[in-house]
Amino acid sequence: MKKKLTALLLSALVLPGLGQLYLGRKMIGGIIIVLVNLVLILALFVLLRGLSPVIASQIAGGTIHITASEVIKALDGATGFGKAVLAAFFVVWTFSAVDILRCRDKQ
Repeated sequence: MKKKLTALLLSALVLPGLGQLYLGRKMIGGIIIVLVNLVLILALFVLLRGLSPVIASQIAGGTIHITASEVIKALDGATGFGKAVLAAFFVVWTFSAVDILRCRDKQ
C-alpha cells in the first residue's frame, strides 16, 4: 500500500507516468510520459506561435518590453486551442492517477 501511495504521489505531483514506472509498469508509464511531453511541446508551440509577432515587432523596434496586455491580445486567437491542450493534459494526468489507484498490488 505504501508503494502505491508513493507511486500516486510521483504521478500526481512530479510527472504523470512516473508512478507507473515506479511500480514496474514500464510500457504504460512510458506511453503516459511520451503523451505528457507531446502535449507540453504542443502547448509551447502554440504559445510561441502566438507571441512571435509581438516579439518580432519589439525586436524590430529596438526595444524588448512586452506588456501583459500585448501578450493577452496576441494569444486571444489561440484560447480555444489552448483550452483543448490544457484539457488533454488534464485527461492524461487524471488517467495516470486513476490507473495507479486501479492497479492491483503485487503481494
